[in-house]
This record gives sequence, structure tokens and C-alpha cells, in this order.
Amino acid sequence: MSKDSLLSISNLTVKFGGLTALDDVFLNLESNQVVGLIGPNGAGKTTLFNAICGIVEPTSGKLTLNGKSHDWPATHELTSLGISRTLQGVGLFPDLTVAENVMIGAQKFAKTGLISAGFGRNKLDEEELRGRAQWALERVYSGSLADKRADALSYPDTKRVAIARALVSEPKILMLDEPAGGLGAQDIEWMNGLIRNLRSEMSILIVEHHMDVVMSVCDELYVLNFGEVIASGSAETVRRDPAVIAAYLGTGVA
Repeated sequence: MSKDSLLSISNLTVKFGGLTALDDVFLNLESNQVVGLIGPNGAGKTTLFNAICGIVEPTSGKLTLNGKSHDWPATHELTSLGISRTLQGVGLFPDLTVAENVMIGAQKFAKTGLISAGFGRNKLDEEELRGRAQWALERVYSGSLADKRADALSYPDTKRVAIARALVSEPKILMLDEPAGGLGAQDIEWMNGLIRNLRSEMSILIVEHHMDVVMSVCDELYVLNFGEVIASGSAETVRRDPAVIAAYLGTGVA
């Protein structure tokens, strides 16, 4: 762990009954760094995300934030800790507008709290949240979508709105769960450009299957297989690692 480390994990183990989903996993994320988490299906990538986000409880392991030891967060603590996440399935509320969906991610700024039916109990509070939502949508070049219902969006636009909802809380750490999944070549290139732009403002942790994405934008990669880190380092280092080749291609390891 370096002095610039924002998030560091060591000796993380997650067990579900007799199944070990993660075994002695480590990871480090520094300021303004993009780190990719890759591996075959079932390797433990989403479980690692869920451990960081308080969705699953680690069996053991240590977490540091900003260089200080910290308990594993509960989900309601994430925004106050400067952590925000997107979901694989986008997770928008179809009967709400785009702006309302993004406002949900701005709860930490609400002075009176958000309620499911009306958002701000105070009109000024709601206007401030709506302004923050518009700012976040502009960050992903989707400001014109604010008043559309979420169920009227194209799939690439739902991806942009999901990222806007994660950005609206102004995180220090942005966790992207398969941001390029289901996108075509042009939208993937747009996503790569967005990630490169955002790295000047925050650190980014990505789970992604598209190798052209992680090889293009990531400073460092961690490769999981059967719940263990089998390789880590630069994209070029990982690409040439025999264990990584074996995990992906099924060839023997020299």
C-alpha cells in the first residue's frame, strides 16, 4: 500500500457455507488511478465488489480507506465514504424520469431526506437535488434526457444515466460493474473516453469482460480465477502471464 492509496484490501476471504468465493484476495487503488478487475465467469469479481459495498459480509480480511484501517462498510455508509457504484443490470426505476433516477443517487445532499414518492420534502431541497442531477447528466453528455421516462431510453442511454446516478454524489471512488456490457463498438469507444476523462477527478475500479476496454483505460489489472488473484500488474504484464492465458484459454501453464 502506497501513501497515495485510497482503497486497499488484504487477506479478503468470503465463504458461503462450504463454498469459498474469495480466498486471500488483495487489491490496491490509488488516487486518480483506473484499476480493472477481470477473470472468467464465476471467478469472484462481483463478490469482491459486493464485499466492498456491504452487500456480502467478509469471513476475514482487512480494509483501509485513505491509508487508515476501516471496518468493512455497510451499504448506507458508502456515499459518506466517497464510494459510488453502478450495477450490472443498470437498475433504473422505469416509471421515474431520468432526472428523478439520478436524484436518488444524491441523497447525501438532501437536507430533509428523500421519500420514495416525492423526493424532497422541501421545495428548495428538491430544486437543489434536481440541479445536481442535471450536472451529473451533463457530465455524461445526457442532459437532454432529464425529463424522459427511464423506460423510454435506449440501452446505451440507460448505461449513461446509471453512471450519472453514481457520479451525482461526487465520489472519490467510482466502481463500474461491466460498464461496456451490451454496448456496440461506437458506444464502447465513448465509454473509454468518459473513463479517461473522469480519472482526473476520481479513482475508478472496473469489473469488465471487454478486454479492449480494460487494456485501453486501466493502469493496473487484477485477475481473479476461482476466487484467487492469479496475476496483477500492468495490462501488458497481465496479458503475457501464463496463468492468465491458462484461465482464459484453458491451456496448460508452463
